[in-house]
Amino acid sequence: MAAETQPLLGRDRGGGQAHSDTAADQELCIDQAVVFIEDAIKYRSIYHRMDAGSLWLYRWYYSYICQRVLGFTIFLILVLAFVEVPSSFTRTADVRYRSQPWQPPCGLTETIEALCLLVFLVDLSVKGYLVGQAQLQQNLWLLAYFVVLVVSVVDWIVSLSFTCEEPLRVRRLLRPFFLLQNSSMMKKTLKCIRWSLPEMASVGLLLTIHLCLFTILGMLLFTIGEKDEALDKERLAYFRNLPEALTSFLVLLTTANNPDVMIPAYTQNRACALFFIIFTLIGSLFLMNLLTAIIYNQFRGYLMKSLQTSLFRRRLGARAAYEVLAFRSGPSGATPELVGVNPENFLQVLQKTQLNKIHKQAIMQKVHSYEGRPMLADEFQKLFDEVDKGVVKERPPKPQYQSPCLQTAQFIFSHQYFNYLGNLIALGNLLSICVFLVLDSDLMPGERDDFVLGILDLVFILYYLLELLLKVFALGLRGYLSYHSNVFDGLLTVALLVLEISTLAVYRLPHSGWKPEQYGSLSLWDMTRVLNALIVLRFLRIIPSIKPMAMVASTILGLIQNLRAFGGILVVAYYVFAMIGINLFRGVIVPPGNSSLVPDNNSAPCGSFEQLGYWPNNFDDFAAALITLWNVMVVNNWQVILEAYKRYSGPWSMVYFVLWWLVSSVIWINLFLALLLENFLHRWDPQGHKQLLGGTKQTTYQMSVELMFRDTLEEPKEEELMEKLHKHPHLHLCR
Repeated sequence: MAAETQPLLGRDRGGGQAHSDTAADQELCIDQAVVFIEDAIKYRSIYHRMDAGSLWLYRWYYSYICQRVLGFTIFLILVLAFVEVPSSFTRTADVRYRSQPWQPPCGLTETIEALCLLVFLVDLSVKGYLVGQAQLQQNLWLLAYFVVLVVSVVDWIVSLSFTCEEPLRVRRLLRPFFLLQNSSMMKKTLKCIRWSLPEMASVGLLLTIHLCLFTILGMLLFTIGEKDEALDKERLAYFRNLPEALTSFLVLLTTANNPDVMIPAYTQNRACALFFIIFTLIGSLFLMNLLTAIIYNQFRGYLMKSLQTSLFRRRLGARAAYEVLAFRSGPSGATPELVGVNPENFLQVLQKTQLNKIHKQAIMQKVHSYEGRPMLADEFQKLFDEVDKGVVKERPPKPQYQSPCLQTAQFIFSHQYFNYLGNLIALGNLLSICVFLVLDSDLMPGERDDFVLGILDLVFILYYLLELLLKVFALGLRGYLSYHSNVFDGLLTVALLVLEISTLAVYRLPHSGWKPEQYGSLSLWDMTRVLNALIVLRFLRIIPSIKPMAMVASTILGLIQNLRAFGGILVVAYYVFAMIGINLFRGVIVPPGNSSLVPDNNSAPCGSFEQLGYWPNNFDDFAAALITLWNVMVVNNWQVILEAYKRYSGPWSMVYFVLWWLVSSVIWINLFLALLLENFLHRWDPQGHKQLLGGTKQTTYQMSVELMFRDTLEEPKEEELMEKLHKHPHLHLCR
């Protein structure tokens, strides 16, 4: 029976040919499949132009160099805030001691900013062209991108026309948008926050009612009395009027002024403590934790929705590549039926795909297992599950020794118990340092006799060096370096050895009554502190040996890897609030003697902004503004900053700081806790442990979050995938 095969091609509606046997069309077919597979791997949308020129432009845009240039441009335009007027180039932020900062000449930062805006204009133009006019008009992020660029360019022109002396630069507030629009994860995080707003608003309403109710009760309970001086002190300090009472309870909600706000009344009557305890129990322990639970629940739902969307994009991109590469076969004269993808054609596509080498090899091994027969749609889809498996490289082989004595030594020094011995020695070293710190705590550095400690440090460092050499002997150099813990140990051991040799070279061998500081400008005490600090760091080697501790450490590392989106949201919040704070409060905090509002440190009330020396907490430049916002976010003594700015700039400054507290301490911190819980629960799940890749016996892979939840996610139906493909504005399928 004669048979014929025919590829199923996709074409751009703007002029590409479909269902053609020409070499150009075959090449276009392969390029389309390459792009679809890369989109599937990166979870990108496939709705973009598919002609040959657009495919080249698309791959160029998502190349490593272009994305790094775009990322550096975003970084550059954000860090301009440290250089622009007001410049942060001073040694201190304290208004009492700060010198005049260097200010860039007009046009310097504006030129850099113009180059950045030009890069963003090219970025928007390429994105707009690739998605097409119809998609561009429906994409709110791209439309907002255009508006932000227009406003930034207009404001840049206004700035130059005023010779860089305009009072307000609107474009500074818009710069974080460039970071937002370039990260799909940050967009999803914002969507998660938007979904959580109704539930958070309900809890916020309960908190507001709670605050108002206790504020009114406090005003009624702690009113002035003729014979009750303690309650009078309470009223004058915290309940002078309704705004101050509300502020006191808002701060008490964060426990920053506890027990200060309670002490005057509690001194007079024990029963008054119940009022403040009930407020704290309801507000801090119940309502605030309820808000955390709501955000965590919404984040978990967001995570599953995000993973479901990512899975759909993976399946859609892979199915599009399958439809492009699949061929039909059947008797001559009959309607050909879809057979599958020829493995040779797919391997040709895979060679052109930008993919990790190890993942590419794993997919190739799986393709070879089909022994040349066409791959069906389900088999084609499962190929890309290998991409979700994080590779754990196999260890290099140990050196081979012929001597039985050397083999025995190799077995001993490569055994886990040798690591336990090293951990025990490191613990002893740490305990010896602690003992000497306690014994010498009441002595000045010049009065201490560091003979014994110097001898102990020398002995321990010699052991660390011996341990390093023995492990290299047992594992080989490549095997030794294949363990991250060994690399950490080795670097610290080399640093310790260099410092010890330097100490011995300058001060010779230690002896009793050693006073080496008189022989040179180099302080032995300083070198000893550095030495002991490195030894303390070396004690971290025990973490992998204790499973619960190793679990916590791996959670922290995983959190750092997955924290980019949440860190980006925090960067955006800090940037915007810092810029607003500079425009509102720049120059408000003045040093003592320059204003009647500023009392001298000696006459300032105890616990006030001036008495505590909080002068660096100001908004006179971008760096100082960031640190001030950080101190408010931590909420320790934040009422001191609130009271000072209310006194210096007016009561409406409270709105700014309360909004910042809501955004940073309430919303972002709770999102961070949700992310921490998710990472910990996933890593504690036994399914998250290492598993072997099918077809290999030695190389192990660790599942990503996407693969970990693959069993709980719903696989897209073929009808849904085909419906989406047929709606592709730039791709035509022949069936």
